[in-house]
Amino acid sequence: MLRKIPELAFSSRGRACVFGALLAAVTIFAYRPAWNGGFLWDDDDYIIKNDLLTASDGLRRIWFSLDSPSQYFPLVYTTFRLERAIWGLHPSGYHWINLLLHVANALLVWRLLARLNVPGAWLAGAIFALHPVQVESVAWITERKNVLMGFFFLLTLLAWIVFIDERTKRPWPFYGLALVFYVLALSAKSTACTLPAALLLILWLQKRRINTRRLIQILPFVILGMGMGLLAVWWERYHQGTSRAVFAFLTPIERILIASRAVWFYLSKLIWPSNLTFIYPRWNISPQHMLDYTWLLAGIVLCAAIYFVRRYVGRSAEVAAAFFVATLSPVLGFIMLFTFRYTFVADHYQYLACIGPIALFSAGVFSLAGVFKQYRAFILSTALVVVATLAALTWRQAAMYGDIETLWRTTLARNPECWMAHTNLGIVLLQKGQLNDGIAHYRAALRMQPDSWDAEYNLGTALLAQGKVDEAIFHCERAVAMEPNDPDGQVSLGNALLEKKRIDEAIIHYQKAIAIWPDHFLARYSLGRAFVEKGELDTAIAHCRAALLIRPDDADCHTVLAAALDEKGETAEAIRHYEKALRIFPQSISALTNLAWLLATSPSESLRNGGKAVEIARQADQLSGGTNTVVLRTLAAAYAETGQFGKAIESARTAVQLARMHDDDSLATELEQQIALYRLHMPYHETPK
Repeated sequence: MLRKIPELAFSSRGRACVFGALLAAVTIFAYRPAWNGGFLWDDDDYIIKNDLLTASDGLRRIWFSLDSPSQYFPLVYTTFRLERAIWGLHPSGYHWINLLLHVANALLVWRLLARLNVPGAWLAGAIFALHPVQVESVAWITERKNVLMGFFFLLTLLAWIVFIDERTKRPWPFYGLALVFYVLALSAKSTACTLPAALLLILWLQKRRINTRRLIQILPFVILGMGMGLLAVWWERYHQGTSRAVFAFLTPIERILIASRAVWFYLSKLIWPSNLTFIYPRWNISPQHMLDYTWLLAGIVLCAAIYFVRRYVGRSAEVAAAFFVATLSPVLGFIMLFTFRYTFVADHYQYLACIGPIALFSAGVFSLAGVFKQYRAFILSTALVVVATLAALTWRQAAMYGDIETLWRTTLARNPECWMAHTNLGIVLLQKGQLNDGIAHYRAALRMQPDSWDAEYNLGTALLAQGKVDEAIFHCERAVAMEPNDPDGQVSLGNALLEKKRIDEAIIHYQKAIAIWPDHFLARYSLGRAFVEKGELDTAIAHCRAALLIRPDDADCHTVLAAALDEKGETAEAIRHYEKALRIFPQSISALTNLAWLLATSPSESLRNGGKAVEIARQADQLSGGTNTVVLRTLAAAYAETGQFGKAIESARTAVQLARMHDDDSLATELEQQIALYRLHMPYHETPK
């Protein structure tokens, strides 16, 4: 008999390993459409534009400053910083880390429920892994905070279970481990503050005494959770701007009605996961509408039913319900979140909360199979069919997150009145150069949400790109009036004013943007452009250098800085910055043209290089299709510098014709003067500055 015990244990461990490997493989395969997905929505703020991930002092600022682009998630940004150093801006690496964390969480759910002796723990782990409501937390890189918090949240619960187990010979190291895991969970996402409720529920489920000693043991978790929760509320309200008047109308009664409806919403998506979308319609809740109380009354009835059936099913139903509601509580509406501006619910809000209903369902399936043993195979087979169906739905849902345009188009297909999706799809189309389509979506957003300041300034930006400067100024001014503390709106208005040559007014708005956000790259860069046009070269150079400290790989900023340096007479450094711009973006026509001009016409012989000037000017001419007057003038000067005066005259004559077609008489006159030099077999050189 003694020899058989290890064999049985090995057999049990072997089956567990096989199931774990199978669950991991199936989960990874179900998320195949998201493996190579791109960056979505605010992934750029978290990763692409986040200087905390690359700055030398970034790690310190992640943990000990207010510089994070969203809430205080220091552990999340620390992982992103490490990954940025490993695979840069390739999104696949970030997606795989999210996916692997989710797989680990599913295995931890299975292990946790098994330690609690919950029947069907393996089924609960499989449903948690493969339910499509989890896709948003896994396939959206920004939700690293969810899967990372979940990982340490579950480890905390496992350590707590070992600590309270009377069979544990040395329990206190596990208590310390639970505290460490909890701090890490809170550092990933502040909604982990609900964990003390889960500690109490574990004691209650296992019918352990909740006495003073146990409450004292839980007290440090409560203090840590409350501290992080209060920090999150303060950050959301005063640092992220959720205290704005847009939320002020929500009364306590309305928040209760929203919360009660949200609970039923999340439960319904677990039971029947249809029409899952990235942004759900925002409900119109009114205490005057009696139907809005339906969800609250239904909740009260359900609570009463759970209380009365506990004598038959034990404490499992009430523990599952309490865990579900307690874990959801920070996102139910009692605390105002910035996302409530456009929706009250989101799939990722119930990433961990869903464990309660899933565990209850799985336990129910196995209990039913135990009662009706003759139908056990049928019941369990049906459960496996449910899991397979969920996996298929997860595959389909993951495809929605393949790229940002697909995400917003799918969102609009499922929620046509989503003004936020119209706004963000407009941004995507604008970046692709589809200005008319982008503007159409901005206008649709404003029809749905007239006070949408981000749609206003994005519309202004699109109109500016179309050359409709006056209309662009109108919309940008509306955006700034609605949200004066938004630096992007200030920059957009500044750009429109600068295009109108209202330079001093543009500078004022750029400076306001910098006052709001000192490290705003576009504000610094735009100030550099404005001061170049104003002729204040030293100030322009200072702002361009400051902008390049924020974003050193911006080709346009290097080009503007080079132009300012050249205007000041610092030609050698100007050439270096033009060359840097072209290493970053070899197709920059302005950088190619300006660099070729300096190499062909510099008053300093040591800086001139006619052969290179011809090569670069030809590239610019090819990229511009041979119709750019300035490029042709530059190509002519480059030919003349190499002694190819016939080609120089030919290019210059074409440039003259184009200049006259565009009524640019001053440029045409300059070109005629240069042609006169070429006829004398003399190159054109600028006079020293």
